[in-house]
Amino acid sequence: MQQQHRQPELVEGSLPVFVFPTELIFYADEQTSHKQVLTLYNPYEFALKFKVLCTAPNKYTVVDATGAVKPQCCVDIVIRHRDVRACHYGVYDKFRLQVSEQSQRKALGRKEVTATLRPSASQEPPSPRPQDEERKVKEQFADSEFYEQTAFQTVSRPVAGGPSLLTVLLGLVCMAALMLPTLGEQESTVPVYLHLSVNKKLVAAYVLGKFKKKKKNSCNWLTE
Repeated sequence: MQQQHRQPELVEGSLPVFVFPTELIFYADEQTSHKQVLTLYNPYEFALKFKVLCTAPNKYTVVDATGAVKPQCCVDIVIRHRDVRACHYGVYDKFRLQVSEQSQRKALGRKEVTATLRPSASQEPPSPRPQDEERKVKEQFADSEFYEQTAFQTVSRPVAGGPSLLTVLLGLVCMAALMLPTLGEQESTVPVYLHLSVNKKLVAAYVLGKFKKKKKNSCNWLTE
């Protein structure tokens, strides 16, 4: 009786995840180091989808925090430090990369990457023993939680209901132009180079009329 060979079902969290590097070091005095790249490799025969989580998402910008990796391929994940301040020197943060199959929700594997900000590469602290460093990191992340890391988006401000400063200045210029004497007037104390032609005054009157109409429409819209 022949035995049927079944492909073992992957248990949640058991799939090895291959990421390089496993540590991100940012230097405050080196602008180029504020941008780091994590490379996620997929050596398997099936596609993977990934998600990036972080213990301090407000300090970093992650480009493409979620995505997919084709079989036998890799993908680069760009991470930028956007809160470079002295109060963050020496503080360890962690990124967690969770991977799963395209058709499943459960995380088949995860890999954690530490991140830290240092003042300068020329002022590297003496390397501690691996046991001490590992104990320090474990103590700091004993009760830490991971949050979803999304790409940074600029906050859009609502447009003010009133006219802009440029529109107001344009209206004042048009009013001043209408008050100037017309070219050809003899009895005027205003210098000749400030006398405007009839065509220029017509243009000023047209623009001022458009401005008043636009302002009236805005007021009607606000009162509706």
